[in-house]
Order: sequence, then structure tokens, then C-alpha cells
Amino acid sequence: MEYSAKVMEHFMNPRNVGEMEKPSGVGTVGNAKCGDIMKVYLDIDKDGVIHDAKFKTFGCGAAVATSSMATELVKGKTVNEALEVTNKAVMEALDGLPPVKVHCSCLAEEAIHAALWDYCEKTGRKIEGLKKPVNDIDELHH
Repeated sequence: MEYSAKVMEHFMNPRNVGEMEKPSGVGTVGNAKCGDIMKVYLDIDKDGVIHDAKFKTFGCGAAVATSSMATELVKGKTVNEALEVTNKAVMEALDGLPPVKVHCSCLAEEAIHAALWDYCEKTGRKIEGLKKPVNDIDELHH
């Protein structure tokens, strides 16, 4: 299986690994089929800007790399802009993924959406276009 240099770089040296003591939103998403679990923490200020993002991933190298890249992509963005960080954007930023690993980028997108959803639940804010997250991304494909 061929991985790009960027995927390898984010796998070997992942950014933003860890937990947050008082996150504005937390999202946990898994994929029952492959056993990957991704947890994303977001620190969002009163203006709706994401100051920090952390993640913990239990999964393969591609899951680690996509989590790392996704958290990098949402930092400094508004919650509305963070919705535009799709699995396609994550894959492009990593210079592509092997077809069998595309679901990892979907996991990263869903985990960010789940954290944004949690933030909305806690603050009573609304984010246009945000849908209720799934716990298992396998549900998205049925």
C-alpha cells in the first residue's frame, strides 16, 4: 500500500495529540468494521473561533494521519469554516490516501462534526448545515 510522504509525516509525527481539560466540544466517532476510534477535542472562543484542537485515535496509521491533519486544518477557523473541512479536504491536504483508507478521512470529518455538535449542545448555538453526528461511520454508508 502506497502512502504519500505527508501521510507518513503526520503518522510518524502527529500534531495535536492529547486531551483537553475543559474542551468547548468533544466528539467521539468509531468504525465498527475496522475498529478505529477517534476522539476530537475543540477549544472554541466566544466569537466561535477554534483556538485549539486535540485528538486521540485508536487505529491504523492513516487514522492517526487524518486526525492530525484534520485538527491542523480547523485550528484558527470559525465553527462555520470548520464544517468545510471535509474528508476530501483532509485527503487533499495529505496528498491522497489509498482507496481502502478513505474511510479514515471520513472518520476525521465526522469526529470534528461531533465535537462541533457537542459545542452547540453545551452553548445553545447553532451552526448552519451541521447535522447530528453518527457514532459509527459505517451507518453513513447504508
